[in-house]
Amino acid sequence: MISRREAFALGAADPELAARQMDRLVESALRAGVELDLSENPLLRQRLVAVLGASSTLGDHLVANPAEITALVGSPVTELPTTSVAHLRLAYLHEILRIAADDLAGGVDVERTMTALTRLADATLRAGFEIAAARVGRRPKLAVIAMGKCGGGELNYVSDVDVIFVAEEDADLGAATTVAAGMMEICGQVAWPVDANLRPEGSQGPLVRTMASHRAYYHRWAKTWEFQALLKARPAAGDIELGERWLADLEPLIWTAAERPEAVDEIRHMRRRIIAQVAAGERDREIKRGPGGLRDIEFAVQLLQLVHGRGDTTLRHTGTLPALHALVTGGYIGRRDGEALALGYRFLRQVEHRLQVQRLRRTHTVPTEPTALRWLAHGLGYRAGGTRDAVEAFRADWVAHAAEVRRLHAKLFYRPLLDAVAKVPSGDLTLSADAAKDRLTTLGYADPVGALRHIEALTGGVSRTASIQRTLLPVMLDEWADDPDPDAGLLAYRRVSEKLGTTPWYLRLLRDEGPVALRLARLLGTSRYVTDLLERDPEALRLLAQDAELLPRPRQALIDAMVHAAARHTQPEQAIRAVRGLRRRELFRIACADLLSAAGEIALDPKVTLDGVGQALSDVTDATLTAGLAVARLAADAPEDLRFTIIGMGRLGGYEVSYPSDADVMFVYDPPPGMPEDTAQGHALAIAEHLRRLLSLPSSDPPLGIDADLRPEGRQGPLVRSISSHRRYYATWSHTWEAQALLRARPVAGSVSLGEEFLELVAELRYPPKGLTREQIIEIRRIKARVETERLPRGADPLTHTKLGRGGIADVEWTVQLLQLRHGHRVPGLRTTRTLTALAAAQDAGLVSPMDAAVLAAAWQLAGRVRNALTLIRGRAGDQLPRHGPELAGIARVLAAGDPGEFLDDYLRGTRRARAVVERIFMG
Repeated sequence: MISRREAFALGAADPELAARQMDRLVESALRAGVELDLSENPLLRQRLVAVLGASSTLGDHLVANPAEITALVGSPVTELPTTSVAHLRLAYLHEILRIAADDLAGGVDVERTMTALTRLADATLRAGFEIAAARVGRRPKLAVIAMGKCGGGELNYVSDVDVIFVAEEDADLGAATTVAAGMMEICGQVAWPVDANLRPEGSQGPLVRTMASHRAYYHRWAKTWEFQALLKARPAAGDIELGERWLADLEPLIWTAAERPEAVDEIRHMRRRIIAQVAAGERDREIKRGPGGLRDIEFAVQLLQLVHGRGDTTLRHTGTLPALHALVTGGYIGRRDGEALALGYRFLRQVEHRLQVQRLRRTHTVPTEPTALRWLAHGLGYRAGGTRDAVEAFRADWVAHAAEVRRLHAKLFYRPLLDAVAKVPSGDLTLSADAAKDRLTTLGYADPVGALRHIEALTGGVSRTASIQRTLLPVMLDEWADDPDPDAGLLAYRRVSEKLGTTPWYLRLLRDEGPVALRLARLLGTSRYVTDLLERDPEALRLLAQDAELLPRPRQALIDAMVHAAARHTQPEQAIRAVRGLRRRELFRIACADLLSAAGEIALDPKVTLDGVGQALSDVTDATLTAGLAVARLAADAPEDLRFTIIGMGRLGGYEVSYPSDADVMFVYDPPPGMPEDTAQGHALAIAEHLRRLLSLPSSDPPLGIDADLRPEGRQGPLVRSISSHRRYYATWSHTWEAQALLRARPVAGSVSLGEEFLELVAELRYPPKGLTREQIIEIRRIKARVETERLPRGADPLTHTKLGRGGIADVEWTVQLLQLRHGHRVPGLRTTRTLTALAAAQDAGLVSPMDAAVLAAAWQLAGRVRNALTLIRGRAGDQLPRHGPELAGIARVLAAGDPGEFLDDYLRGTRRARAVVERIFMG
């Protein structure tokens, strides 16, 4: 009737099987007197070959019942016979043949196949119910609720059909239980097992419960996974109206289940447990439960439904693909991600169907045997071509889909935003205007009407952007509620969103990429400094996606990047703009790491402490000066052989730069051989002036102030000096305060050799060979007292001024520097520009007791952190720790210091102890 070659040409998965089965069918038809002429019916011929080549079981059925060949081109039926179990089974197989023919001959897609199989299951349940009820002699008020794949309209060829039985009243229980048990037995004989283990208490609970019993159980005892299972519940047989009432009764519980504190973790734990139950040798071949399998897609979709479906009823679908489409439409999943998941789902379902239709057995494991694997590839439509055969092509697609599903599952299923959204009460997801105002007032917003305007501006309309904002804002509003000024956080978010709202990646980044949304909320609600930087450079938001992106970059990497950025421009102003743009990005990186690390929201290695921030900011300043110097030399047209170096002083020299710090520097040059001193001085002065001008040009980027007041003669002296002029000055005119300032001198940019010469020049000045004389010590103490009196701002509180106050930054630094000047000549460890390193060396040398050293170090670090926090919060420099109000609360939050009042007490206690140590050591 048909040859192997013809079967192959017609696309049979196994041409030999198709030809062999066809021979058997012809013989059986002759014996039964069934006419089997396919020559006039090419559609029937194609469908018959497809079925015979793909399913040995359906082929055997046709051989045993040749008249059933008409099913291959028949029309679908909606009801099955209820006369007997035998008739029902024949009718069921008749429909399976028709569905398989549609599927295998390529006439329908996998979704229509799943729908057809589900409709067949529903019809079988209804017929089984009628037969069972007829046996009992009465029709009890009993609803059959389809669950799992049947409930979702996603049945396979061979699958347990999950159900829950619901009776109306106690009086119905006896008959209802008999009918339910009978229906399960009948369906098992006809087609597949009916599984009622998703009912309350599982196999240990009663087979049938009343409406009231279900209500009581789900209210009091149900686990999160049981509500997850109810996402797919739908009435399928029996009393449909009763089933609909049952489902409507439980819906409020389903759509609040995600609010349980443990809900999200429970669902994630269940998915991990399912994977663990798969045999290790089959895990990579299991297309249902294994990693990258169907369960990965289903669990991700269902978790998103549970969390977001509380406030968005468009997500309440029983089927995976309709729910996935709704999640994409609503903006909860990106379009590309949703498309990839849908493609993966269809592919894996198609593989599952081909595996099961072969022998009508339940299996989800891709075979390893070459013949079986080739049959599967052919059954899926793969054919040899090019350099790959069918099996290779199938395997490549399978691996690609599984890898993408696994990646997207991890991205969606473990999305930090889910945990945060789940914690927002359902009622807060959809509020009327009046209720929203009340809620905002409760959260601590000072101007709820203004806040509501911001929210409406962000979420108004039906656009995808507005939809995503409606998902994000409830979480972020709660985050800002913990900040001292929630209104400022919301306003900053609106400004950033309006700048970035039209870019395709912005909201996608907040929704999808790790903890970006929560980090952004934390930063905008806390720091005006970060907000200003982000408004100038919105692209920097991408740094929040990965902890590694927040690690401060190495000094040399910064120098290389800035120098190369400047070199791409010929105009000095454009070149310096590129340098300052990179500096702005690095300031944002450091500030974010500082704030998030201090709050324990990220774990950086090493953790960003005050030392780490000072080092990172110093490295950025070094790199900025290096690149800026290169630009300034070109702008000044300075000779290449003119050596020029920048000596870092003050906090820059000590690697202790804070956010508000200027760059304290000295400019040193060395004329080329033969160049007159005044000519070289002119070139050097031009370089320094160009550098200062370029780095302070009006711009959207933060300026870097250049402060050269620590140079010889201070502001009265020349801006730049040659190395020989420095030598003459220090040999003749140098004062004690200049030796103290030079303790922190280090080359930061320019000529390395000239920088080393300068350090050699000032070595004995800053570490006097015989220490300090009594008169010099008295002078230093006198200058310190004068600084306290004259430089402390009018009206400042000396107890809480972080820089010049008692026990503050200056107290500790002057004490350490006095020790360096007195003992640096004999204690090598004191010859450092870093305050804490010198303090530790002083302790090791016995100059300071361990307790005193600990008190000084703690006070210095705390005052420095407070000073940085003030700048981060205000967006501008500040030294005065407030004694009350939102700024004190903000500082306590930034430093993770707990109660603001207790933090202030701790600060005063620490600085008071430090001042006592300073008076003993410094004042003598």
